[in-house]
Amino acid sequence: MSEHKFGYVALIGAPNVGKSTLLNQLVGQKISIISRRPQTTRHRILGICSEADYQMVFVDTPGIHSDQKKSLNRVINKTAITSMSDVDLIIFMIDHKGWSPEMRAAFDKAKSKSAPIMLFINKIDKLKDKSSLLPLIDQSSKLYNFVDIIPVSALKIKDREGLLNQISGNLPPGPSGFPEEQVTDRSQRFMASEFIREQTFLALGQELPYSIAVEISKYQEGDNGVLNIDAVIWVEKTGQKSIVIGKKGHQLKLLGTRARVQMEKAFDQKVFLNLWVKVKKGWGDQENLLRSLGYSED
Repeated sequence: MSEHKFGYVALIGAPNVGKSTLLNQLVGQKISIISRRPQTTRHRILGICSEADYQMVFVDTPGIHSDQKKSLNRVINKTAITSMSDVDLIIFMIDHKGWSPEMRAAFDKAKSKSAPIMLFINKIDKLKDKSSLLPLIDQSSKLYNFVDIIPVSALKIKDREGLLNQISGNLPPGPSGFPEEQVTDRSQRFMASEFIREQTFLALGQELPYSIAVEISKYQEGDNGVLNIDAVIWVEKTGQKSIVIGKKGHQLKLLGTRARVQMEKAFDQKVFLNLWVKVKKGWGDQENLLRSLGYSED
């Protein structure tokens, strides 16, 4: 019988490279919200995968980016960088387009850590000619001594078990650190706020979701087993409030309905969701408010 493995694996890369999609696929259920927009992920989130021979704790991180204008951006970047401390393995992700300057800058942060690094080349399903991967693999192998280079489509993983075995082979022996049934370190309350925020990325304009934060003001299970949730969607400007609400409240109702469906699926119970939209000018630069919304540099 093989020795049981346990370790922390940080998923690192530039924004929109597919880290959260990969996390959800490896864990086998939705842990981290996703959208086509860069910088959807703002927090450090653990996804725990437990099998007979190993337990891997994947650390999903915000994309490392160069925009440091707002306090929020600085906090997000620091979260990504500090998440690489004390992990047993780093999975660095690029996409099929190769090493952009932004990806090289993010990799400079990753290679400064002591953990071994696997390279995942994501989104290969977008390549018409798979042989075009060979020059990228060759270039990457000369760039750094990766423990492995793995082309992958995070959306369409064909051999999840095999991929997990490849990753676990780079982890140290040890007993599990979490209960077998636990899949994340985040509470349902946190996940509820994230499901709401995800819908703003999916439904609203290009820039508006980056000016939005979500705060859960009530989270209570009723006697009838229904989960009652009140949430505030914070925006930075009065004009943004009307966009989120929409004509006759249609947009807000749509956001709420879609978020509620996600919650009921994830929590396996009926949810009653109330949403409000409020303005807090410049919340992304107010450190006290950032901390109250769960954004911390610690």
